[in-house]
Amino acid sequence: MPRQLKSAKSSTGRTTDPAIADRVRAIIADVRQRGDAAVREYSAQFDGWTPESFRLAPDEIDRLVAGLPEQVLTDIAFVQEQVRGFALVQRESLRDVEVETLPGVVLGHRHVPVAASGAYVPGGRYPLTASAHMTIVTAKAAGVARVVACTPPIRGEIPAATVAAMHMAGADEIHLLGGVQAVAAMAVGTESVSAVDLIAGPGNAYVAEAKRQLFGEVGIDLFAGPTEILVVADETADPLTTAVDLLSQAEHGPDSPAVLVTTSEELAREVIALVERLLPGLPTNDMAGPAWRDHGRVVVCDDADEMWRVADDLASEHVQVFTAEPRQALERMRNYGALFLGEGTCVSYGDKVIGTNHVLPTLGAARYTGGLWVGKYLKTCTYQEVRDPAASAQLGRVCGRASRVELFEGHARSGDLRAWRHGGDRFEWIDAALAGEPV
Repeated sequence: MPRQLKSAKSSTGRTTDPAIADRVRAIIADVRQRGDAAVREYSAQFDGWTPESFRLAPDEIDRLVAGLPEQVLTDIAFVQEQVRGFALVQRESLRDVEVETLPGVVLGHRHVPVAASGAYVPGGRYPLTASAHMTIVTAKAAGVARVVACTPPIRGEIPAATVAAMHMAGADEIHLLGGVQAVAAMAVGTESVSAVDLIAGPGNAYVAEAKRQLFGEVGIDLFAGPTEILVVADETADPLTTAVDLLSQAEHGPDSPAVLVTTSEELAREVIALVERLLPGLPTNDMAGPAWRDHGRVVVCDDADEMWRVADDLASEHVQVFTAEPRQALERMRNYGALFLGEGTCVSYGDKVIGTNHVLPTLGAARYTGGLWVGKYLKTCTYQEVRDPAASAQLGRVCGRASRVELFEGHARSGDLRAWRHGGDRFEWIDAALAGEPV
């Protein structure tokens, strides 16, 4: 049986706070009714931000980009090239297909991009430029024609690096707008923001709830919760690397789970000691400290089989694998948002630089979905064509019989008509209809 050397004091719930849900519902309804006027009021209330226009003009974007250090722009370009390159490889793996299933019967599908998507790039405590790469570059790689991007001001200032990332990623519109009001504006449309078909991007509990409530009216990438990290390790793992990487994700917020599952009790105890030693000097201790205190866990397993089983049951967002043979995780695990194999990589690479998408499932959702990728922006649409009259007659006969089993007479007659037209079959209802008699 696995033993917990450190247990989480509280769990991150799946249910939405009713107060948050009610507040979000009211804001969405108000934006739906009053459009830009409501958006402006909420922006003033929550962000203290009421510019003449929330949408940045091209000359203002150019000025902001020009004011950034060259190294910042070079690094943004490098990261976006990694994201774009991998997204394009993913897109190329999705083939349109067409097959002749019967003589003269052609079936196929095409991967059609949505016409417009919205990218929400969080601000608040951290200017998350990387979220611009993940939601805009990926959409453009999928072939989305119009991408609307929103990000909030940070303490009344325009986050220039985030704007640069949005612009360089290919955003067609950039709005300095955050929170529920931004998500609602993109979803339902206002006088100044045309509605989109899909909204992607992380955010706080209010943004996540807005996406949840608007799902169905628009598509969304996924239902997101607090960032999670799981490290799966054996006795070969380095304790310092393990401790540092656990804290790297705990700093996202006070409700971010950081979990170690290992076969080595010695490693587990060293990691706990190192985390406690590192936390006081960490500039983001105000976030990472409560996350480790309330949501940190260290689980020691009897053997590798138990370790893999426990890890898979957790269905974590990020899974780092520090074992002698890290690629075993590809065969031993099925429930994860993203795997990071070996100590040469880390979740921070996935978050910031390596090219895979960092918008990933949390709260156990990895049991049924992967994360944001180029395919999220594509609709797989089927088509069919019957070129051979004899095939149409054959299908018509089967359609008629199958439909009448289900008591769908209208469906049956669609099949009958083709069996009559292309196969010469006789049907009393057709004779009556042609003769002008009651059917």
